Amino acid sequence: MRLGYPLDYAGDPRAAADGVAALERAGLDVVWVAEAYGFDAPTLMGYLAARTDRVQIAAGILNVYSRTPAAILQTAAGLDNVSQGRAILGLGASGPQVIEGFHGVPYTQPLRRIRETIDVVRAGLRRERLSYTGRTVTLPLPPGTGTGLGKPLKLLTRPVRDRVPIYVAALGEKSVQTTAEIADGWLPFLFAPERANAVWGNALRAGAALRDPSLGALDIAAGGLLYLGDDPVAQQRALDAARPNAALYVGGMGAKNANFYHELVSRYGFAEQADHIQQLYLGGRHRDAAAAVPEELLRMTNLVGDRAQLAERVAAYRNAGVTILNVAPAPGTDPVDQLRQMRELVDGSPG
Repeated sequence: MRLGYPLDYAGDPRAAADGVAALERAGLDVVWVAEAYGFDAPTLMGYLAARTDRVQIAAGILNVYSRTPAAILQTAAGLDNVSQGRAILGLGASGPQVIEGFHGVPYTQPLRRIRETIDVVRAGLRRERLSYTGRTVTLPLPPGTGTGLGKPLKLLTRPVRDRVPIYVAALGEKSVQTTAEIADGWLPFLFAPERANAVWGNALRAGAALRDPSLGALDIAAGGLLYLGDDPVAQQRALDAARPNAALYVGGMGAKNANFYHELVSRYGFAEQADHIQQLYLGGRHRDAAAAVPEELLRMTNLVGDRAQLAERVAAYRNAGVTILNVAPAPGTDPVDQLRQMRELVDGSPG
């Protein structure tokens, strides 16, 4: 099991990146660079490539609307070059608020767009001439559109690898099924390992039945906020630190009737609580919404406890198929020490 670390996209990315080299020495395997609607991810990923030697550098995630598939191809190839083959391309659809509000692009056919973008990126990394006719992507533009001068081109430069791993962020059944069919890895959010099979098992199995064997097994990268220690006060403080983020996603992401995270938490068995959190959050009562997040949900979706408790959590993630355990050390802790202890625990656990 590899250990991943998500950089905080809302803070100072350069300051956060400065600590990644120390985390690498402590046993970090993958660093995830988010984008949302702050700084772009590839710029920071290139900076990380220069500051590290071994850790894989992953986009977590690039949306498939604000860049053309060919631009995403160029980014993947360029990052893989400067990192000497350590890039992971994380893709997703994001949501209508960001895509239409920030980028001014219609949020249409997200699953189809992800699938067709992956097709183009993989063909481009193989340096095939890009000739593609899909529902959301057409290369080159057909006669009668544009100048009519476009022709199929292949990537000008040679990538380090002709196959950069592609992970997809997905939550809904259809999107998870598609991910299990075509992607190298899956990026779920608010992942509760004990509930994963009940919520996503059918979708994962349906996608696996259509999967090209050459892709190998599907990686799953999931985890949460980390506190490894015996102090019950510090444990509670860590759980409380996870509340605002959970409330933001369950209560404030998307429209009231189009919130993927609210739907997920409801499927976990917290429908009444999810409705209450959303009502408070959309009413501007963010602190009350955070306080309303059930502690059971926080414990299920994070890694907080003493060594014995976290050994049980690691086993639960392993049993759910997780191959990259993402950990975000709790505020007020020493992230290098926390990650080092987690590395020892994971390496010493069965499996």
